[in-house]
Amino acid sequence: MNITFKDKKLMKTAGDLLHNQYNPLTVSHPGETLREKLEELQMGPKEFAVRTGKPEKTISEVLNGNSSITPDMAVQFENVLKIPARFWLQRQYHYDEALARHKQEQEIEQATDWAKAFPYPQMAQLGWVPPAKSASEKVHALFDFFGIAVAGAWEDFFLHAKLKTTFRISLAPTKTPHALSAWLRRGEIQAGQMQAPSYDEKKLKAALPQLKRLMAENPSDFFQQAQALCLQAGVKVVVTPNLPKAPISGAARWVHDNPLIQLSNRYQRHDSFWFSFFHELGHILLHGKKEIFLEDIDYSDKDRQKEQEADDFAVQWTLPLEQEAILREALPLSDSAGGDEVTAKGIKTQSA
Repeated sequence: MNITFKDKKLMKTAGDLLHNQYNPLTVSHPGETLREKLEELQMGPKEFAVRTGKPEKTISEVLNGNSSITPDMAVQFENVLKIPARFWLQRQYHYDEALARHKQEQEIEQATDWAKAFPYPQMAQLGWVPPAKSASEKVHALFDFFGIAVAGAWEDFFLHAKLKTTFRISLAPTKTPHALSAWLRRGEIQAGQMQAPSYDEKKLKAALPQLKRLMAENPSDFFQQAQALCLQAGVKVVVTPNLPKAPISGAARWVHDNPLIQLSNRYQRHDSFWFSFFHELGHILLHGKKEIFLEDIDYSDKDRQKEQEADDFAVQWTLPLEQEAILREALPLSDSAGGDEVTAKGIKTQSA
């Protein structure tokens, strides 16, 4: 059996496996090499079966590419053919991996329509994924971005919520699950680049007055200071630019052992930023680690009561009306076209 590659990237990988000598369009089963050697020796399959102590059917299956060469067989082939067992095992290994990559190529071909549903040009502009010229390149990049091997894994994760310990809601009822999942995934990647101690609720509560003072004083580096205060309590805070069709202002969830507050620049106003920030803090402090909260998005498990509780918490910690007026006059938030660098008088996050 021969494996023929269409995808250049997978073709190159298969070629690299074969001692980096060339990038073949086709990778053959080791049974073909065995057949050539037997013909050279003028030895039939039945005689070879007798010499190796294997059933003739087993040898025929190998010669026809329907069965693999096992380590035991490779040693026996070595005794009869004087070709090292390592050679046969490497040929079988390379073929098996090429077979798996050929299967992946088919998965990529089937996922091109799935990839079209993402706002890929905007994701590339932000530096989340590399620019792509072909549909298969987009699929490759999206698989890498989400850390998955097949499009079905994305569906299980974000639409069917099969991994309850990590993502506990389904985005299926939302209008744009693809864009929302990309925004959420980017937040996880940003959080993964941050080192944080274990979550400490007491430290987070103790930081609340300092966070409110930051809001009132509005220094140029207010976001960095707020981010650092939360990080000391084991809470990761990131700002992720909005994507088209993903009108979300914030999210609160636990990623592994740390709470993650992910904010956007949707409203481009400081008062809205701070209200969203304290709203998400409220979810962390009031509602524990078993839930995920997405703001401005309707999803199946949305708890209106808990959203109101988070709103009440935010109202408690945001400024009086006269001080809010000062913030309203502050510079608006704005996106940077080059990547995850969102700037607003003090908000700045770097892309990877």
